[in-house]
Amino acid sequence: MNTLDQDLLRAARTGDADAARTAIEGGARVDARDEERRTPLLLAVHGDHVRLARLLVEAGADPDAQDRREESPWLATGVTGSVAMMHTLLPAGPDLKLRNRFGGIALIPASERGHVGYVRELLRVTDIDVDHVNRLGWTALLEAVILGDGGRAHQEIVELLLAAGATPGLPDGDGVTALEHAERRGFAEIAVLLRNRDPR
Repeated sequence: MNTLDQDLLRAARTGDADAARTAIEGGARVDARDEERRTPLLLAVHGDHVRLARLLVEAGADPDAQDRREESPWLATGVTGSVAMMHTLLPAGPDLKLRNRFGGIALIPASERGHVGYVRELLRVTDIDVDHVNRLGWTALLEAVILGDGGRAHQEIVELLLAAGATPGLPDGDGVTALEHAERRGFAEIAVLLRNRDPR
């Protein structure tokens, strides 16, 4: 790896947009990789360095470049829940069907982690598949119930997913529905939401 690439990766980690611009203008590869195969854009997303990410996107950085853990800049926005970063990456045309190492799309970790604002905006501005099933046999709705805490954030996410057309009765790999999971976990408010959508 040349010095300019190293400079760009370092700038991306720290959020130094001016140093990143200098490196790019000097000839650094916008999709240079570190030892974990992370690109500058992925590092910028991890640090929520929006200004720097915008610079990289404008320079042609790939939002779908995956590292050793199969994480990409776009997928990482679902983990961090940064709405500003989501909007920064959308002009680069990310693949909404790109999957992480669990076979999930960006909506699933966002739902699990309770990123209400991100989920709301993602559903509003994209046509992402609300019923995508990951390798664990879970949809975003199932993951919000199974891995969520049943609190207000996860209640709102369940509401948003249902309003966006998520199938409430779609079971996990063991044949257990989101409603059954909610009842088992004592999530009364979520159970009501699910029962109202799927009264069987």
